[in-house]
Amino acid sequence: MPLVRIDLIEHRSPEQIRKVADAIHEAIVEILGIPEGDRFQILTSHKPDEIIALDAGLGFERTRQLVMIHIFTQAGRTPEVKQQLFALLTDKLGQVGVPAEDVFVGITENTAADWSFGFGRAQYMTGELAVPAS
Repeated sequence: MPLVRIDLIEHRSPEQIRKVADAIHEAIVEILGIPEGDRFQILTSHKPDEIIALDAGLGFERTRQLVMIHIFTQAGRTPEVKQQLFALLTDKLGQVGVPAEDVFVGITENTAADWSFGFGRAQYMTGELAVPAS
């Protein structure tokens, strides 16, 4: 059950934004093996000057198609699984018009104790929810 923050530069239609969100969710479901219904995404559109994402010295320029993805998930995925996720995210977003150089992804891992789905309880810790396998 990842929580996914998606930051975009504003210019897309609601339909285009939904395609981006759907592509990201499809990749996460496929690679991380989460249930289709475990979808928690926060999408935020920003003015062009509110996102700064340089090339980190790799020698390319980003465009206004930039999609920055921050995935919060439980620890335990191997580097190989993460690389598969990065590749599939880039492929699926490419299918909806986001160039590969405009896909920026960061993963933050945590533990079962770091999640509350409401009611002021950590449901993985109380046993109300089964802890997902990593």
